[in-house]
Amino acid sequence: MLLEGKVAVITGGGRGIGRATAQRFAAEGAAVLIASRTEAELRKVAREIEEARGKAAWVTADVSREADCARIISAAEDRLGAVNILVNNAGDYGPVKPIEEISPEEWDHVIAVHLRGAFLLTRLVLPGMYQHHSGAIVNISSLSAKAAFSWGSAYAAAKAGLLGLTRVTAAEAARRGVRVNAICPGPVTETKMSQDLGNALAVRLRISPEIQLRQFLEGILQGRGQTAGEIAAAAAFLASDQAGAITGQSLNVDGGAAFY
Repeated sequence: MLLEGKVAVITGGGRGIGRATAQRFAAEGAAVLIASRTEAELRKVAREIEEARGKAAWVTADVSREADCARIISAAEDRLGAVNILVNNAGDYGPVKPIEEISPEEWDHVIAVHLRGAFLLTRLVLPGMYQHHSGAIVNISSLSAKAAFSWGSAYAAAKAGLLGLTRVTAAEAARRGVRVNAICPGPVTETKMSQDLGNALAVRLRISPEIQLRQFLEGILQGRGQTAGEIAAAAAFLASDQAGAITGQSLNVDGGAAFY
């Protein structure tokens, strides 16, 4: 198993990519703590992992809040042990609007959930990882960080900022035993975020959601969306010792949509 004996913290772990990542990590031998704002979803995922003979804990938290981030890491350490892996996955697409219609409050919220939360959690886990000269951080960014799509500037800015955070953290941590990488998924069409976004874009474009999705997928080499399981598999690899020489990178898991 790729992650046997490891302790992983996964934010946004109640559904979508976070849920799939928690399940994959547990199947690979990690004890996982999942965090999100929705208790019912967390309980369900933890139960699924335990029924599959994995080890899981959960905590409700809002990663934009410093105190909540401290509670996440404290809960992981108290219930599972020292944190070896952090997956910053929590997210909120935010307003599907042109820039001039986005309020400062809407902008700040999206940046806080994606970028501030990742910063807060990273600064909390690094001292322990440095102490053990070992650790891996995986930041879930997005195709939106590398390509231009209308009506999503806050999300794109947050995800691009996450790539900057990834590179600088990797530079600081590399010789202290910690690797930091990012994943840029394309459209994971099974998730609520992707479906809600597709519906909102369809309204903007005055077409049906089915046509909007079909037109978007036509621009991807594989001609399809990605699955949460595919993103989880990439995260498990990057968090594992098999990726021991990989740090400071952004891995596109997008079916062939972006090429840098």
